[in-house]
Amino acid sequence: QVQLVESGGDLVQPGGSLRVSCAASGSISSIKTMGWYRQTPGKQRVLVARIGDSGTTYYADSVKGRFNISRDSAKNTLYLQMNSLKPEDTAVYYCRAVAGPYSTNFWGQGTQVTVSS
Repeated sequence: QVQLVESGGDLVQPGGSLRVSCAASGSISSIKTMGWYRQTPGKQRVLVARIGDSGTTYYADSVKGRFNISRDSAKNTLYLQMNSLKPEDTAVYYCRAVAGPYSTNFWGQGTQVTVSS
């Protein structure tokens, strides 16, 4: 089992920056990939960025060049640095981990990011 707890969501002005974090606990060594997803009311949860065991990263086109995903193994924490934020980045941001021999999905509870003036 892997437990994930997100934090850092806030209200930020357009053009601003914010970093959200995801603290992982439990079977840390079994984690294969981690990622950030976001969801707005009435819409499906969509992938924002992910990072693999080797450090390989993937970004959605909508955030490429503005967001940076990183993973601090010593702190068992996943980060998403968000720069040049736009109102359309407003969403609940969720952390996901794929772990264990059966590549089970684990999700955090989400953290609200609101971009508004």
